[in-house]
Amino acid sequence: MPIWDILAERTRKTPDARAVVDGALELSWAEFFERASRLGQGLRSLGIRPGDRVAVIGWNSHRFLEAYFAAAGIGAILNPLNLRESSAALAAILGDSGSTLVLADAEFVPTILEARRLGAPVRTLVVGGGVASPAEDGVALVAWEALLAASRSTLDDPHPTGASTVAHLYFTSGTTGRAKGVMLTHGNVESHARAAVAELGLSSSDTWGHIAPLFHLADAWATFAMTIAGGTHGCVPRFDPVPVLDALSTNVTITNLVPVMLNALVKDPTIEGRRFPKLRRILSGGAPIAPTLVRRIMDVFGAEYVNTYGMTETSPYLTLSLPTPDVLRLSSDEQFAYRAMTGRPFLGVDLRVVRSDGTETARDGVEVGEIVVRGPTVTPGYWERPDLTEAAFVDGWLKTGDLAVRERLGWINIVDRAKDMIITGGEKVYSTEVEAAAWSHPAVLEAACFGRPSETWGEEVVLAVVPRPGCDLRVDDLLDHLRQRLSSWKVPKAVVPLDALPKTGSGKISKQRLRESWGKA
Repeated sequence: MPIWDILAERTRKTPDARAVVDGALELSWAEFFERASRLGQGLRSLGIRPGDRVAVIGWNSHRFLEAYFAAAGIGAILNPLNLRESSAALAAILGDSGSTLVLADAEFVPTILEARRLGAPVRTLVVGGGVASPAEDGVALVAWEALLAASRSTLDDPHPTGASTVAHLYFTSGTTGRAKGVMLTHGNVESHARAAVAELGLSSSDTWGHIAPLFHLADAWATFAMTIAGGTHGCVPRFDPVPVLDALSTNVTITNLVPVMLNALVKDPTIEGRRFPKLRRILSGGAPIAPTLVRRIMDVFGAEYVNTYGMTETSPYLTLSLPTPDVLRLSSDEQFAYRAMTGRPFLGVDLRVVRSDGTETARDGVEVGEIVVRGPTVTPGYWERPDLTEAAFVDGWLKTGDLAVRERLGWINIVDRAKDMIITGGEKVYSTEVEAAAWSHPAVLEAACFGRPSETWGEEVVLAVVPRPGCDLRVDDLLDHLRQRLSSWKVPKAVVPLDALPKTGSGKISKQRLRESWGKA
């Protein structure tokens, strides 16, 4: 089913049910459908045709949700932009995608205009949340609400769309060089959404907290899954611990956050005394997570914790740690160990952990291999990069670049990204193990481990840490703490105290930026 039909079907079933809560604004499904219809008609009036790329940049809001459905309804390809990218990076992405029209919150208009001056092919900006002037710097500026007011209230003739038609272009930040445009089709999106509804038991009684950024698949997939389920989309514009905790303690029943967000929440001083009566599940994804943090999350929120793992290229989920019947028969301590694992394969996903020769690793929890996957949620490839597409697949299996072990029940545990693994003195060091040990220190708020060149060891282990507010984090104490928990070659040769770790737009720690600043020999 094409993405637009997902919304149309939901509106036919429950037109008067609550669809979106965005601050003081509440929309029923009929009202949301009308707004998405008007936006789609408006984009057509501005010259957008099937297959054209339309970019969107802004904070989490009803407008961002409308963009996902409106573009799909007219057969356009939506290109969500990372709002923390520089104008130069956005110019390259917009040039790569060929997006001539950008849907933008008012505060990002200067950024997009600067990107145009740097070569982006933008001709039209549809501006939400502010007043738009008729034109600036050769770009037509159109007010979002004025465009909707001038459009028809229903999209009577949505563009006929097949499952293999590209719906979205997500540009990955990459570690070096040019960003890659990951193509996701209508079939990819729908398959993932329906699997998520089944796996997570999403229903009309749920309110999803759109807290992680909607431009990223840490959250964007829930746009479609929650619409299928008929629940409510609850928008939190941007991550800030206090308003997020307010949302989680009132109406939100389920959400997905990256580990650094969860870490900030459980260590926020305002969390004391809070209750979360409606929160039934809290998901974590986007990066490995330390078991000590998992325990803290479960204790603080009193909700079921689910670890997840996925990629932009896979819509995103590949695994989740929802327990299977054989796990539920284990002791509570053993069950916790499984909940803290990367997880078991997501519904519909074929997943293997393989050696360099393509054979599967042993289910012993020790042998490390690369995760490879295939299935209906896997990208057909990279936008106008057949070379990268060919390199990413082997016999129909997508190579993830993630290293993992398998245990006896077939669950996996990621030990590192292949690019983040450190080889020091001939020994392998997985950065996640060092980080987990550091996070268990009571004075550590955040930690990130990476390697840097060493004449003696080839590479040496470096640890960047951020102390908890009000704590005196002494490097010698931290190193003693790590020596008690790690083999000698895994103990960092250097510790870098920082006020904050660099983050990507989705809230994940950027090790590339750490390497650039602190990774020189």
